[in-house]
Amino acid sequence: MRWIVFDFGEVISPRNPALPAIATRLGVSLEAFEAAYWDRDAYDRGGSDAAYWALIGSSLGRTFDDDEVRELTALDNAGWLDDPVVETVALIEDLAALGVPLALLSNAPATFARLAEKMPWAEHFQHLVFSGDLGSAKPDAAIWRHVESVIGSSDVLFFDDRQSNVDGALAAGWDARLWTSALAARAELRAEFGDLRA
Repeated sequence: MRWIVFDFGEVISPRNPALPAIATRLGVSLEAFEAAYWDRDAYDRGGSDAAYWALIGSSLGRTFDDDEVRELTALDNAGWLDDPVVETVALIEDLAALGVPLALLSNAPATFARLAEKMPWAEHFQHLVFSGDLGSAKPDAAIWRHVESVIGSSDVLFFDDRQSNVDGALAAGWDARLWTSALAARAELRAEFGDLRA
């Protein structure tokens, strides 16, 4: 049976709902905060929490001590993890119940990864792959090959909400689909795996 590989952000989790509260905590506008926040590539490739928040601070004219870095990192991670998309989790549970092999591939820092591994939905995945542990990230060619070596297969159906990542996976020979919703994915998967609870 082919593997299904899921992205995390804006697939299992909604777009981080904690960002307005973090912006308020920092005393800056949401627009200014988000302009700095989404510069996450180095963070996702193994950069430290301190380096990431120093980068944000440099954009906002702020500096953060160690306690503030821990606080801001905790707020950020909680935003991504505390309220997963119910429909996506249900889909993952239904696929796991059918015995479909599942893996997660997320561009995410290592601190986040250690927390995500403990989430209830994580138990349904045979493998959890995080870019922060590897030093490479989607859509790098190396990350698709790494996942294939971990799962022992190149027969993969992959869901991601970013077209650039879908394109990278397609170039690697994966069957990659742009994620729009759990409902749409369920309809696509029903054709391949048969009955999935609606």
